[in-house]
Amino acid sequence: MLPRIHGFDSGLFNEFRRLEREMDQLFSAGFWPGTMRSAASDSYPPINLGVTPDQVDVYLFAAGLDPEKLDITIKENRLSIQGERRLERDEATSYFRKERYDGAFHRLVNLPEDVDADRVEARYDNGVLHLVVKRRESSKPRQITVQ
Repeated sequence: MLPRIHGFDSGLFNEFRRLEREMDQLFSAGFWPGTMRSAASDSYPPINLGVTPDQVDVYLFAAGLDPEKLDITIKENRLSIQGERRLERDEATSYFRKERYDGAFHRLVNLPEDVDADRVEARYDNGVLHLVVKRRESSKPRQITVQ
């Protein structure tokens, strides 16, 4: 298929193709089925971040967590959220598809520079953690009247 202008024996390329097919077969069967989809720990739980002139809203979508076991901190405008989700498993079941994240996670999000780490509200409802981080009053524009 490839012309001999490259100077390599085509058997070498055939060997690479064979190796590629074997690797595909290895990772598409058994422990890692081809249809398996799993969230990486750096992308779970998914986060939406919104800003208004008065506050920053953080929505963390994490059904099945115990909100009392979450470790949430803000330091130097970096929001850190750590936790763990444990799912009960039937050891007799052999899963062929598993999409729900199970295990420890740590999310680190940069917030705008003008947030006030002392004015944070957190609420967990229906699997969604909603954090409201207020902005500092000193950073808001002031209207100045000319006399």
